[in-house]
Amino acid sequence: MTRQRLHFFFLNLGHFYDHMFMLVFATVAALSLSLEWGMSYAELIPYALPGFIAFGAFALPAGWLADKWSREGMMAVFFIGIGISSAFTAMAETPLQIGIGIFAMGVFAAIYHPVGIPLVIHGRERTGMPIAINGIYGNLGVASAALVTGFMIDNGGWRAAFVWPGLVSVATGLVYTWLVWPQLMAIKERAPRKDARVPLEQSFADRSTLVRMFAIVMVTTALGGIVFQSTTFALPKIFDERLAGIAVSATLVGWYTFLAFALAALAQLVVGYMLDNHSLRLVFLVVAVSQVAFLAMMPGLQDWTALIVAVAFMLAVFGQIPINDVLVGRITRSEWRSRVFACRYVVTFSGVAVAIPMISWVHASWGFDMLFWVLAATALLITAAVLMLPRAIPRTAVA
Repeated sequence: MTRQRLHFFFLNLGHFYDHMFMLVFATVAALSLSLEWGMSYAELIPYALPGFIAFGAFALPAGWLADKWSREGMMAVFFIGIGISSAFTAMAETPLQIGIGIFAMGVFAAIYHPVGIPLVIHGRERTGMPIAINGIYGNLGVASAALVTGFMIDNGGWRAAFVWPGLVSVATGLVYTWLVWPQLMAIKERAPRKDARVPLEQSFADRSTLVRMFAIVMVTTALGGIVFQSTTFALPKIFDERLAGIAVSATLVGWYTFLAFALAALAQLVVGYMLDNHSLRLVFLVVAVSQVAFLAMMPGLQDWTALIVAVAFMLAVFGQIPINDVLVGRITRSEWRSRVFACRYVVTFSGVAVAIPMISWVHASWGFDMLFWVLAATALLITAAVLMLPRAIPRTAVA
């Protein structure tokens, strides 16, 4: 394995860790703490909110530091920092303490997207498949959170679900630091990066089109963030309620959640291939309409039917992820890319500020059927925004 491929593997592994760590608490709250601490699911999940806000808000300083200092150095900080934070979260004795631990995890988790994604696409002309492969690792991290946590709850308690992954991440960070040590220690002048791209103003027919593109990216990112965070955070609890006939333990809930997320992750490979070979607007439109259709089908379903439709709507939800990343990569220059991706992910994870309280309120007041209708309406707004994209979006070299 060449050093470049090994680096790509570590970047993918980082995406796996990033999403896994941020969803451990979702399963812990649904399957363990509500019983151990005598609190309802709706009472517990707000303690995750500060961590998810940090996940978005700290992306901006992380992107700025990566562009000004070192993207590789920031990745090393990510691996070690999120691992230590997770291990310390296991020591929590109160909801407030666990909220502080999740906040610290969110601070370090914020590093990955504005740093790792630009490293993935750097120097590539066709970015769809690399982003799709990287996205699959992220989605497997989402899936593994429920699987690993459910297994740990049944065999070692909820604290083990924070401790052992944390130690593995620290070890990964040390190996990664050794891998990129030559880059970190190299003393060289930072010459301005030559950008092989056409200047932004020349990439589109007029400046108003460029402004429209950025606006659509941010709107679909915000709405997509609400749908993504709501479905990924709530799915373990949804399955706990809706799969009562086929999931009779925390481990089985974790397995079915893993199955839904893992199968849905395959959508990114298909979408990545389509983005490299077909109209981005058409691909985006198909994905958005699919979200509307499958989310609207979910209310009232139980057991196997609920599982099948859940896999279908997660296919559509995960399928949107590489589209916005490819779009941002096409319209931004390398020297600004970490900061632009940071802005995109601030908007994405700002959706958590809506999603987490919304899940708590809607679940307590009406149950999950209403949540599915709300998310279907949100996906309909995404579809409307996609219809305003230019029919032809330039494919330019990504430096």
